[in-house]
Amino acid sequence: MSRSIVRQSKFRHVFGQAGKTEQGYDDIRVSKVTWDSSFCAVNPKFLAVIVESSGGGAFLVLPLSKMGRLDKNHPLVTGHTGPVLDIDWCPHNDNILASCSEDTTAMVWQIPDQMGTRPISEPIVVLEGHSKRVGIVTWHPTARNILLTAGSDNLIIIWNVGTGEALISMDDHPDLIYNVSWNRNGSLFCTTCKDRRLRVCDPRKREVVAERMAPHDGIRPMRAIFTRDGNLFTTGFTRMSQRELGLWDPTSFEEPIALLELDTSNGVLLPYYDPDTNMVYLCGKGDSSIRYFEITEEPPYVHYLSTFSSKEPQRGMGFMPKRGVDVSKCEIARLYKLHDKKCEPIAMTVPRKSDLFQDDLYPDTAGSDPALEPEEWLEGRDEDPTLQSLRDGYVPPKSRELKVAKKNVLDTRPTTRRSMSSCDGSANLPPQLVERLLEEVQNLKATVLSQEKRICDLENKLSKKEARRSFLWEDF
Repeated sequence: MSRSIVRQSKFRHVFGQAGKTEQGYDDIRVSKVTWDSSFCAVNPKFLAVIVESSGGGAFLVLPLSKMGRLDKNHPLVTGHTGPVLDIDWCPHNDNILASCSEDTTAMVWQIPDQMGTRPISEPIVVLEGHSKRVGIVTWHPTARNILLTAGSDNLIIIWNVGTGEALISMDDHPDLIYNVSWNRNGSLFCTTCKDRRLRVCDPRKREVVAERMAPHDGIRPMRAIFTRDGNLFTTGFTRMSQRELGLWDPTSFEEPIALLELDTSNGVLLPYYDPDTNMVYLCGKGDSSIRYFEITEEPPYVHYLSTFSSKEPQRGMGFMPKRGVDVSKCEIARLYKLHDKKCEPIAMTVPRKSDLFQDDLYPDTAGSDPALEPEEWLEGRDEDPTLQSLRDGYVPPKSRELKVAKKNVLDTRPTTRRSMSSCDGSANLPPQLVERLLEEVQNLKATVLSQEKRICDLENKLSKKEARRSFLWEDF
């Protein structure tokens, strides 16, 4: 008698579980911008969600502990003059977040542990270098203060946010860039593009070092991420519009290591990868499910594990860094699912009964300390992430300010005649008067924003009353 052999894996029985109602975040008006972003970013301290707002772009930042219904007066982060398209938390400072927008800029924000009551409208750095909307923002995994942006001008810029300088600019893409992903030590990044090519780029050499035409035959958007071993995991569509995933070796792009068809849904599959477990979670926009796979060196290389399903479709998804999971419950991943008006945490757990720390589930993971300074990385040095143990859980460090050398920012900007004359005039003013004027401007901004919110609320109430009146009139 032949007996089927079951593949041995400690992650074979991982199951997903949505948090209880009181553990979610309600009354969040998620942005309706048609952009294939996750609209959500999370770290061990905060949850950030891109939201609808009048008069520009805004996003919401909530402490993770502030669950339940959102306070109507909770301040937003406002500063962009166009809709916000992407946000990303700094891996080396839990209080620093980067955003990018249709207004052609990227901004870096210092989020205080206590949010207060006023909107945050002054970024610590404004990065201006793109000529069209900026749709992608992502931090370097190991070097301090290095940030990458990609815009609809088909340009990729790498910045030192500590000085506001553009360090590297690459224009190798002839069409819209769909996504950018760094490898583990930040020596390379991969991109997918509307021209259907998958590229591996060396930013310090300013060149494309590997390229594959049409890793997926379909013309719809692709996504690509680096795995821990340096391979590329991709999601895309077949010629018949079936969703598909692939695993590739960038040193020999001719044939895939693995290629697997999934289903015929329309939503772009967003991959979230955990290098500690070598697992990838696939979340389709508009889907109501999350599929997860384990990548190994044994055929078929990408092993399907299971699917977490719920009733409502997802608008976006946030993925918690490993240092933010609950090790006492054998939680190996946590995702934050965006609905139309709420956000729901989903815990991925290995079913084990022991209360002891599980060494095999939690190898040392990437910590919050950078391995390199910006100058070291720019000179050609590479380091893997600085690791830390999760044996005693993770305690977020206290808020640290991002030091910005503002002189460099001013030096790199071209000075117009108008700005020179205004600077000359303000130079003659007493410093106390300048400070007072700046404070008054800030107060005026806050007042305008609060009045805008009040008007929006009154309009909503009025429209509800009108709808109710017309309903009663029809009954009459």
